[in-house]
Amino acid sequence: MGLGTIFGAIIAFVIVVFLLVVLTMVPIGLWVTAFFSGVKVRMSDLIGMRLRRVKPRRIVNPMIKATKAGMGLNIGSVEGHYLAGGNVDAVVDALIAAQRADIELNFEEAAAIDLAGRDVLEAVQVSVNPKVIETPKISAVAQDGIEVLVIAKVTVRANIDRLVGGAGEETIIARVGEGIVTTVGSSRTYKEVLENPDNISRVVLEKGLDSGTAYEILSIDIADVDVARNIGARLQTDQAEADKRIAEAKASERRSMAIAREQEMRAEVEAMRARVVEAQSEVPRALAEALKSGNLSVGGYYELENLKSDTAMREAIAGGDKKKIDEASE
Repeated sequence: MGLGTIFGAIIAFVIVVFLLVVLTMVPIGLWVTAFFSGVKVRMSDLIGMRLRRVKPRRIVNPMIKATKAGMGLNIGSVEGHYLAGGNVDAVVDALIAAQRADIELNFEEAAAIDLAGRDVLEAVQVSVNPKVIETPKISAVAQDGIEVLVIAKVTVRANIDRLVGGAGEETIIARVGEGIVTTVGSSRTYKEVLENPDNISRVVLEKGLDSGTAYEILSIDIADVDVARNIGARLQTDQAEADKRIAEAKASERRSMAIAREQEMRAEVEAMRARVVEAQSEVPRALAEALKSGNLSVGGYYELENLKSDTAMREAIAGGDKKKIDEASE
């Protein structure tokens, strides 16, 4: 094998490697598709996407859709939105839908809505075709104490201008629920609510509940009204039960105090009896001292004993106790 043959083989190998690198770095097929689709994209732009680790197909295909729809988007802006983590396909589809529905929406607004975490395509669709939000069962109590369960259907339309920073469906449901509770609570009886459920819709709708939200409320319809518990009667029953327990507690307290006072009085009586017994035990000693000292004569002592016997007999006769009468006579 000659030197020229070896040199030619090396050159051929280098050319093959170069072509492989070029085909890898430059998606020629995608460039050709974009060129014949009217998308102005340079080969250097595709190479730059490769270097920035951006899949060119993710940028070029949405650009082709936008171009065919008659929108002149800037490929740099589209790539920038992709690098920011946005959904380029959803933004382009939303722009096309908005254009067909004659809704004013530019790329910057759509990209901002997408980066805010909202589904921009769904928002445009809801702007064209309003959606219905059904609330859960809302418990409200009329002035007569009867609980009413209300289910409402809220028809809303997306407000493109307030999608960024506007409150979502949860806020709409919470505000509608608050309005229903307030309206039912101002009704004198639950019968008024059952007879005129449209009053709830009218009053709630007049409150401007969509203020600061990403939606515009078109209508509020009461889907179902059910009568539930008698909250007023239940509260009265609970109050009566509480009053009963309080009264029982106070009665128990008074009973305990009475028992304690009775025990104190019994202790005092026992103490008095003890003092009487003690005093009675001192009587014989006092008589003996009186006799010894001459302060009491023997005749006076017998007179005292006769007086005691007479007194005991009178008490026995008054009480009708025969045994005591016999003892007194002895």
